[in-house]
Amino acid sequence: MAKEEASLERIQEKRDAAVAAIANVLDECRNGITEAESVVEDKPDKPPDDMEKLSDSDVKALSNPQLAKLCEENDAQGLQKFISDNRKNLSSIKEEIPIALKAAADPGGLVLDSLSGFYPPLEDGKKDSNLLGQRRTCIMLMECLSILLTNIGEKSLSKVISEDVKERARATADEWKPKLDDLDVDASNGNSLEAHAFLQLVATFGIDSDFVQEDLSKLIPMVSRRRQAADLCRFLGLSDKIPGVIDVLVNSGRHIDAVNLAFAFELTERFSPVSILKSYLTEARRVPSAIKSANSSPTAQNDVSERELCALKAVIKCIEDHKLEDEYPPGPLQKRILQLEKAKADKKRATEVAKPQPKRPRANGIAPRNTNIAAEKNNFYGRMTDNRYAAPAQYMYDNRPYGYPGPVDTHIPQYMGNPAYNMGPNHGHYFATGYQYQAPYLH
Repeated sequence: MAKEEASLERIQEKRDAAVAAIANVLDECRNGITEAESVVEDKPDKPPDDMEKLSDSDVKALSNPQLAKLCEENDAQGLQKFISDNRKNLSSIKEEIPIALKAAADPGGLVLDSLSGFYPPLEDGKKDSNLLGQRRTCIMLMECLSILLTNIGEKSLSKVISEDVKERARATADEWKPKLDDLDVDASNGNSLEAHAFLQLVATFGIDSDFVQEDLSKLIPMVSRRRQAADLCRFLGLSDKIPGVIDVLVNSGRHIDAVNLAFAFELTERFSPVSILKSYLTEARRVPSAIKSANSSPTAQNDVSERELCALKAVIKCIEDHKLEDEYPPGPLQKRILQLEKAKADKKRATEVAKPQPKRPRANGIAPRNTNIAAEKNNFYGRMTDNRYAAPAQYMYDNRPYGYPGPVDTHIPQYMGNPAYNMGPNHGHYFATGYQYQAPYLH
């Protein structure tokens, strides 16, 4: 609440200042006083139209003094690399680039040189992260140049963007324009970097008169999700084309972007935000005829639920952003979100239960017994182990211990023969299986 009140106070102060300025101009016009006849009592020491060069103290005041050095050296590639390597400090860098550009001898030419890698010569249609980051950096540099232009007077505009730089910008725009014809409006989903860069190029270098407004307005749906879309439309003089853009967005299923533009250009009376949001949810809940059939796959049904869930969350965020709680209470929408999430969790749980669980080894290290009896029967040769090529084991009956060893001293006399070959006669008692047993001793 404190932040909202502070924001409202700042907005009110700006409104009061604007109204006062308009009232002063109207009074001067009514009294016949022109700007040339008006007397300025407090004349500034230096005219505001002069773009002062950065001093050493100004450079030291920057948290990123390397920016001023790169701009002074007119190193476009180095500037690109510095921004890419320090994306964690992007907010502070963006604030200081307009100041650092004053150190360049040709700020407009420096920014224009940095655009050389926007369309690589061997682009294969795939957009990797490095290319996307480079394109965002190009757009940011043009935005920073626009900020510099708005903070200097008209006399210094030619020092920032010379006629030669303008001609180069026109050539770049003519080179980029045919490449936009291959873009898919639906695939970009209102977040096209290519269309944004083209519009920013035209706006920053002031070459919008070279293009038809109708052609420029057709690019607005491609950048409707970008936060700079409304400012670009105003700068390019496309405000009167916005109603047609909103109709295009609604017809293409981009209702949230349509509501945002309606609020940005104060067209909410003509385009009711609540009606647009309700129609968006109605379309999101509509089930295609192919999915209504009983043979539809569970994946297709899950896609419909996921689409409605995303639409509900987007609508609730839009309601919160534009303070529409009184006109469109979000309570029923939140209940619907809980229902869909619960149904989604139940389906996931049921799917996990239905899946066959893989067998795990027992705790004692013994592998689970194979229960596939049919596979064992079909195996003609049976199972073979890894020891099938090992050396043959000792014969099973060699040195087999007897179960009941007899006494040491017996009544049987020793064999009367050579002592070297003294051995008992071979007339022991044996089972039929070959096992020898001790007969009962008779006294």
